[in-house]
Amino acid sequence: MADKKIVKNNMNPIYKNIVIAVIVFFVLGGVFSLLYAPQEKQNFISVSQLVQDINSEKVKKIEVMVNELLITFSDDKKAVSIKETNAVLPDFLVNLGADKEKLQKTEISVITQKESVWSWLLPILIYGILPLLVIGFFFWTMIKQAKTGAMQTFDFTKARARIFGAEGHDKEKITFKEVAGLKEAKEELVEIVDFLKFPKKYLAMGAKIPRGVLLLGGAGVGKTLLARATAGEANVPFFSISGSEFVEMFVGVGSARVRDLFATAKKASPSIIFIDELDAIGRHRGAGIGGGHDEREQTLNQILVEMDGFDRETDVIVMAATNRGDILDPALLRPGRFDRKIILDPPDVHGREEVLKIHVKGKPLAENVNLKEVSERTPGFSGADLANLANEAALLAARRNKVQIYQSEFLESIEKVLLGPERKSHVLSTKEKEIAAYHEAGHALVSASIAGTEPIRKISIISRGMAAGYTLQVPSEENRMRTKTQFLAELATLLGGYTAEKLTFGDITTGASNDLSRASDIARRLIKEYGMSSLGPIVFGEKEELVFLGKEISEQRNYSETVANKIDLEVEKFIRTAEKTATDILAKRKDLLSKIAKTLIEKETIEKDDFEKIMNTATGKTKK
Repeated sequence: MADKKIVKNNMNPIYKNIVIAVIVFFVLGGVFSLLYAPQEKQNFISVSQLVQDINSEKVKKIEVMVNELLITFSDDKKAVSIKETNAVLPDFLVNLGADKEKLQKTEISVITQKESVWSWLLPILIYGILPLLVIGFFFWTMIKQAKTGAMQTFDFTKARARIFGAEGHDKEKITFKEVAGLKEAKEELVEIVDFLKFPKKYLAMGAKIPRGVLLLGGAGVGKTLLARATAGEANVPFFSISGSEFVEMFVGVGSARVRDLFATAKKASPSIIFIDELDAIGRHRGAGIGGGHDEREQTLNQILVEMDGFDRETDVIVMAATNRGDILDPALLRPGRFDRKIILDPPDVHGREEVLKIHVKGKPLAENVNLKEVSERTPGFSGADLANLANEAALLAARRNKVQIYQSEFLESIEKVLLGPERKSHVLSTKEKEIAAYHEAGHALVSASIAGTEPIRKISIISRGMAAGYTLQVPSEENRMRTKTQFLAELATLLGGYTAEKLTFGDITTGASNDLSRASDIARRLIKEYGMSSLGPIVFGEKEELVFLGKEISEQRNYSETVANKIDLEVEKFIRTAEKTATDILAKRKDLLSKIAKTLIEKETIEKDDFEKIMNTATGKTKK
């Protein structure tokens, strides 16, 4: 695609020049046609006719111009005639029979024509110089375009970085005020900003500011936004480029672009270079296919050289962002390169509220909007998720022809972001609706009956995304660590729907496939990663990424077949125990299960307050 684009850019100006040349030729042709267009047709008479007209006293005036006679008649009509060369007009006319007396009554004058410069210069300009100028201009433009095309052919070696923070880009300036949450990360970057503003203060103390700052965090947590805010605070040029923009199909392009980018940044120093998605070119070397001649590896080598080649006084800082810090080459992370690593986590409940306040600016909010409640219902949401949530709420309010955004739009948008839009066209049959109701009721009842689970926020059998129904659980507080009890409770909750179908209908459906997949994955993690099984605190399996395959990771088995058999037995044990727990709860509370399911069939949705009323009415206690 790159080479096609270059050809296209080179050919368009050529066509343009050809069109201009054709227009010029048409204009010249029009000028020539005007200059040499036949003049108004003159009345030519013979000399004998002139003599007759003189004798008839019809001629008023005769003007002699060399051999040409300009005749004016009595009625002011004009004609043209000629005489012999060097002949005297009166004698010439008398010899031809003109009456002398009548000839004397005719006014005769001689017009002397002065030779003008244009009489000889104009033909030279038109026939000689002007065509040469036109042809020369045409060839000059063709040669110039050919040179430009040749230069553009190699223009792809220039870095395609977008610049922010420089003159003319003030409208895109972002500061730390536009970045909510990320308090610790911003504190780390304040030092970088201070260095860019007052570098001499640090250099005088012999201090070396970090040359590279690596922002690590999941997708959407605000890595790029925070980097731009750093440049905005320091008020310096900010060169932004993605890691994938370095490498092209041509060998050497990536390293050439790296050199050009760093050279441009040094000229604009103090400045910031920001490389987004660093893992695209910074993967671990020496793994997978390719060797030292690999284009991606050559680009990485050039980055390492450029970062290590900075002078001590060079006030250019390299910032990079990635969510795959585990696959970066160790040479990038050593001191002197990306020696400062800043971890960005999803915002907590207070951070989410601050992020929401930024994203609802300019949106007409109703008085009942409670952003604190919205933030409490969105654990694990990143900044990008919250921005999407605020936008979905605005779209939903506009779709309903409202002039303000109400709390209901925000709460409904949470489910849309989590699960997808409602599938109103996906209408369940009466039997399917009943199965879905008992399935979701089983999840909710098991979760509400054991310790270690999160509170139920909502139960619904309205299809959203790929789910025919859902049970929404939102943690009441932020959980950074989870216990084995919580994992076992989650396993039992996941099998609650499967068990409810089996107990109620004596059969099972495909609706539990996702629940079983998640339960099996949790069980294996408990054994192989978390050391929470009878096999002891041992991690089984070594995962390593295959570079040419991308994200997924092949597992290298570092255990025997005997241990593998034990792992399978432990997985089965966890699943069977969770199934038994769910079965015991639902069998004892079968009437309550039916009550919740029938309420779901009737209302299709049960909110938290209604669910707690049902539980309190039946037992007076929701947890054992």
